[in-house]
Amino acid sequence: MNYQYSAQFAAEMDAKDPLARFRDQFLFPKVQGKQAIYFCGNSLGLQPKSVKNYLTQELDNWANLGVDGHFHGEDAWYYARKKSKPALAEIVGAQEHEVVAMNNLSVNLHLLMVSFYQPTAERYKIIVEAGAFPSDQYMLETQVKFHGFDPEKAIIELTPREGEHTLRTEDILAEIKEQGDALALVNMAGLQYYSGQVFDMKAITSAAHAVGAYAGFDLAHAVGNAVLDLHDWGVDFATWCSYKYLNSGPGNVSGIFVHERFAERPDLPRFAGWWGHDEGQRFLMEKGFAPMYGADGWQLSNSDVLGLAAHQASLDIFQEAGMKNLRQKSEVLTGYLEFLIEEISGESGVLEIITPKDPAQRGCQLSLHIHRGGKDVFDEWYNHGVVGDWRNPNVIRLAPTPLYNSFMDVFRFAEILEHSLKKFA
Repeated sequence: MNYQYSAQFAAEMDAKDPLARFRDQFLFPKVQGKQAIYFCGNSLGLQPKSVKNYLTQELDNWANLGVDGHFHGEDAWYYARKKSKPALAEIVGAQEHEVVAMNNLSVNLHLLMVSFYQPTAERYKIIVEAGAFPSDQYMLETQVKFHGFDPEKAIIELTPREGEHTLRTEDILAEIKEQGDALALVNMAGLQYYSGQVFDMKAITSAAHAVGAYAGFDLAHAVGNAVLDLHDWGVDFATWCSYKYLNSGPGNVSGIFVHERFAERPDLPRFAGWWGHDEGQRFLMEKGFAPMYGADGWQLSNSDVLGLAAHQASLDIFQEAGMKNLRQKSEVLTGYLEFLIEEISGESGVLEIITPKDPAQRGCQLSLHIHRGGKDVFDEWYNHGVVGDWRNPNVIRLAPTPLYNSFMDVFRFAEILEHSLKKFA
């Protein structure tokens, strides 16, 4: 692609973008009274305009049906979880029975660890990338302590080589092999939130299985962003949130993936709940937990109907747009942002892109290491309408999201970048 730093080029790219029409299906916030250049879908996706109607429908069902809404009406609440399965399966590369929307991300991480982290005196170690998102760090630390192990000895944190910002796949695989029979679990992010690096989940899973360990992934920043094929990769389990690239609203429902080889494993340890019990026998109200087939067997409580309604509003847009189409646009749109940043910043020394250049090793996020100006650079951009994300100690994350961002958004940001460099260079 021969990119150009010009408004005409950006306008031409938008004019021939087959996904451009989806931008109008979202609501954009304002900064200083003007529509924001919103590059923060990696923290909170924009609200689909359709959410209000989806929620109103469920509120009307509640008003008109009361408790009967559980079993009557077009979308009976008893089966609310089923509606999201086709879209989720497509987005993460799974069978429908391998996914279910439930709970929140950290809750799901803990629940899945109950099943997939069963340490012994000999096999108890966990591999994770250094600087994992705090929720993951806290979860792993407390899970290890719960089993009576020392986190300092049990948790192996992988760091990039000196002078590098991202992990090399060969180093990850070498560490898995090195830990060997002592390794119980590899539990990494699918996409590292700080650097924006997408890990080779297929290779990591294969290496973990080769030494007898499980492989699970936190897909918070990968779902709806990177190409995922969890079933064929053989991933044991995964979980994600829905409020970033899946645009389902702040704090909204999480989702899980459990590979179908565990679909009928009632012997697998788990913390059980009513909604994970055999659906056909659930209202007998008897003792003796019999898990549902597939990922549904990890459910605890009945579904968050209003949360799922907001979730579905965005998932329906995803299915219409198509994950492959979104990914194709993402690579070009992110490439344009990368080109303009490098073209404009040049040898200024103000910033450096630390996200991998290879599109296969990143999603739509670019992480900018700020060498001069610190958070003042971020504040300068925000004052001109750019909504990005500052992460201590010195990174600005920008995520041109293909579902609602345009090439003109990227061009407008470039103009702001050029102006700001005069202040910080």
